[in-house]
Amino acid sequence: CTVIFTRLATRDLHKPISILFCNLAVSDLFTSFSGFWISMLFITNPDITIFGSRDMLAPYSLYTTSILSTIYNLVSIGIERYLAVAESMRTRFRVARNHSIAVVFINWVLAFFLGCLPLMGWNCLQAESNVSVLYSPFCVNYLVFIAMPNVAVAFLVPLFTYLRIIIILRKRKLRMQACGQATGTYQSAETQVARTSISIWLLALVSYAPFLAGVIFDAANRRCHTELYPGVYIFRNCTAMLITITCLGNPVLYTLRLRALGARLKALRGLSACAI
Repeated sequence: CTVIFTRLATRDLHKPISILFCNLAVSDLFTSFSGFWISMLFITNPDITIFGSRDMLAPYSLYTTSILSTIYNLVSIGIERYLAVAESMRTRFRVARNHSIAVVFINWVLAFFLGCLPLMGWNCLQAESNVSVLYSPFCVNYLVFIAMPNVAVAFLVPLFTYLRIIIILRKRKLRMQACGQATGTYQSAETQVARTSISIWLLALVSYAPFLAGVIFDAANRRCHTELYPGVYIFRNCTAMLITITCLGNPVLYTLRLRALGARLKALRGLSACAI
């Protein structure tokens, strides 16, 4: 909420990256809200969060939608940062405000469609044989369908984009050195981008890898709920806490360093223009 209100108050939403940051904050807000909803259901009626109930379909679907939206926003931000750095090199494509708005719209449409599939009928309220042990009444095949490709996207696409950013900055620094020009700005920018990129990737890895492991365990497991209680459900709660930590870490990684990182990128584009 602080990120959203700050963006609206400073009238900074005309920048494409600011739209993505604000939308990421909205996704984190939805994740927190749906997680609080699930926690209240556990407090009032713990059995339905373990054995499953129709009452769990809506909060789990909202939780899934918000997580998917967060993943798509993280990927979009990584791609936008790559285009911003590579803009003065080979590509002539400039990310505009309309592009960011379209990306936000597509991200939410895709997240809502995939996240609400259980509400549309892809659930195991009647098919007990394929029911998820950790997230009843979701089906195991639905969780595999959602988790596998999206977690892979969350890991691989940011890793590729941020590695490309670091490689581009390194090449520019070497070119400036060959021309006998100062490279202090490049060295500082390269270090900052590298640290931020590693932090982003590690946060996603720590947050979503346990959830993926839980889904794989769920797909390979055929035992009943009581045989797995309470250890597996403690692990499930820990994965939810890690995802919540992601919601707290995103504003620190993106918003608080946005001004400094933006200034670095502007300086780099200026130096590249002078060199060319």
